[in-house]
Amino acid sequence: MDADGSKAALEEELRQVEADLAELRRTAVELRSQIGDGPGDAVDRSATITAAEEQEALADQLEARRDELLRRLGRE
Repeated sequence: MDADGSKAALEEELRQVEADLAELRRTAVELRSQIGDGPGDAVDRSATITAAEEQEALADQLEARRDELLRRLGRE
């Protein structure tokens, strides 16, 4: 792959990572908003918290990948 093709591939991956990151963040916020202080099943609440934390952990991994792509593209 030539330099232009490599740069285009990195830019496309960066666009995808940023889109995935935005979606994960939206999902985590939605999950967190479902956790209430009112009556409810503790097991369901715990599962929702766990799901939100998993989404946030994935977002952290994507942020690291995004930072690496930006570095490789010289956009730090």
